[in-house]
Amino acid sequence: MVSYKDLGLVNTREMFAKAIKGGYAIPAFNFNNMEQLQAIIQASVETKSPVILQVSSGARKYANQTLLRYMAEGAVEYAKELGCPNPQIVLHLDHGDTFELCKSCIDLGFSSVMIDGSHLSYEENVALTKQVVDYAHPYDVTVEGELGVLAGVEDDVVAEHHTYTRPEEVVDFVTKTGCDSLAISIGTSHGANKFKPEQCTRNAEGVLVPPPLAFHILEAIEKELPGFPIVLHGASSVPQEEIAIINKYGGGMKDAIGIPEEELRKAAKSAVCKINIDSDSRLAMTSAIRKVFVESPAEFDPRKYLGPARENAKKLYIHKITDVLGSGNKL
Repeated sequence: MVSYKDLGLVNTREMFAKAIKGGYAIPAFNFNNMEQLQAIIQASVETKSPVILQVSSGARKYANQTLLRYMAEGAVEYAKELGCPNPQIVLHLDHGDTFELCKSCIDLGFSSVMIDGSHLSYEENVALTKQVVDYAHPYDVTVEGELGVLAGVEDDVVAEHHTYTRPEEVVDFVTKTGCDSLAISIGTSHGANKFKPEQCTRNAEGVLVPPPLAFHILEAIEKELPGFPIVLHGASSVPQEEIAIINKYGGGMKDAIGIPEEELRKAAKSAVCKINIDSDSRLAMTSAIRKVFVESPAEFDPRKYLGPARENAKKLYIHKITDVLGSGNKL
């Protein structure tokens, strides 16, 4: 058993309380490799922002959960080296779908876990979430539950259609499970192609405009659970400038569209205190790598294409922190 506190990590409890009171959201950035992690830590230190490092089931399979845990421990020391004496860094399991997976992560030093029982019946979701909470809380590990289903694809998480969270269920769910935060469904979606063209309209330039988020559901949930931490998954904005670069240099990303940043800014000022961003960083890195490969076809040194990818991802992280989520200068 490894305690996250010995690794210099924190859980989300105090972080979320401050975010709700301050009207901002904590960035939850997924990472799979060293370059992503470097970019996240550099951006969070430069902006003086708390940050959540997210590890998905796919990331565990790709990079190994033990390596990822040691990378998170190294991230704490790296942040200190960069000039942040008291970094606020969470290591979080994203979309854990079994008790055994959550337990494994808690035992290895994760400070927060998500148990996603949204694919189960309501009663089964409650039972599974409570089981994880009962194991996590004695170790002071925080737990995120989920009500409602997000459409789209993210690693092993696949759903054809979304189901909005039912506000009338949230009090019962939180009371019975004891979870520390709640992921809800109000129209966000996983992946880079979050909406089909027929779900959208087009502006004067012919660019797809996605349907608005269901803020009336969020407001109803806030009334039912005043002051309780709410989480948005599938909240990447899919920057069109990155899509254009990818396609210019040989990509084939047609009709990729995300969540408008003005809607995320609005959400961040509410009880939404954690916003998940994964696809945007993948797009930023891919656009930089494609550019190098096309402009310098003889290049074979990974540092020469992963370095620019890291810098582009860092630029995106800083933008999200300072211009969208409002978590800068909160350390």
